[in-house]
Amino acid sequence: MFHVKQSGNVSQPDDSPIARELANLSARRRALEKTQVSFSGATRVMTISNQKGGVGKTTTTVNIAAALASLGGQVLVIDLDPQGNASTALGIPHSAETPSVYDVLIEDVALADVIQPSPENERLLCAPSTIHLAGAEIELVTQVAREQRLKTALAEYLKHRDEPLDFVLIDCPPSLGLLTINAFTAATEVFLPIQCEYYALEGLSQLLGNVQLIQKHLNPRLRLTTILLTMFDARTRLSQQVADEVRGHFSGEVLETVIPRSVRVSEAPSFGKTVISYDGNSAGAIAYREAALEIVRRGVAGAEEGRA
Repeated sequence: MFHVKQSGNVSQPDDSPIARELANLSARRRALEKTQVSFSGATRVMTISNQKGGVGKTTTTVNIAAALASLGGQVLVIDLDPQGNASTALGIPHSAETPSVYDVLIEDVALADVIQPSPENERLLCAPSTIHLAGAEIELVTQVAREQRLKTALAEYLKHRDEPLDFVLIDCPPSLGLLTINAFTAATEVFLPIQCEYYALEGLSQLLGNVQLIQKHLNPRLRLTTILLTMFDARTRLSQQVADEVRGHFSGEVLETVIPRSVRVSEAPSFGKTVISYDGNSAGAIAYREAALEIVRRGVAGAEEGRA
């Protein structure tokens, strides 16, 4: 871990920034390996949403899902984005002929009939998106209970599972349409990734307004519970300023963990993998595992408070 440099006749440990960073990553990795994880026993349904594009929404969905599975959780990702990037990153085939979330929403196909296991972890499942989902916004308009179709299908699936799920993560489009409304209606928690860059809070008031509308008319249990700071660059003052501003507004919802800018995180989807399986020892993978652990612990603490 440490390089030795010579100073006269005395050997000294290398105290360069790279050496310190490697030592820090090694210590964090060892801490994660020693951690014992317990789940609350209840299924937490979270929709990952941000109406501002390019904030790492899908990247956060798949890597948190994979990290939760690596901690021992049973996790389902529902890919509601017609681009299908979450399905790709989880190694799930999603050609036009693949049974998908589209069939669940429009054709009343059971959710169990479209779910596939991810090749990277047997505890990680995915209901894939296909190109047909792009037309679902229009087709849903004429459907009965159009805002509730995903909620109904998910409830039916969870009721008949032999083993309960610990988490359902729903990746939805950045725009507010019927697909996103279905995600909000099916979930009890909103999980918001925020990029640590200029205009980070742009569109946030609109998102919170939409959440309030869903609470009032369709899903009174919906809450913004989790905010994750992504693409954090410790070398810039801007990243720290954005982090401070977000924590100032949402101190109870922001995770302590931040996700750094990482080449490995960016590379992983092109190999059909999450960063957890692509390079589990990288800074990005360790950060996502720490964030997942924090999410689990918050849920367990909340469940214990509710029982008290």
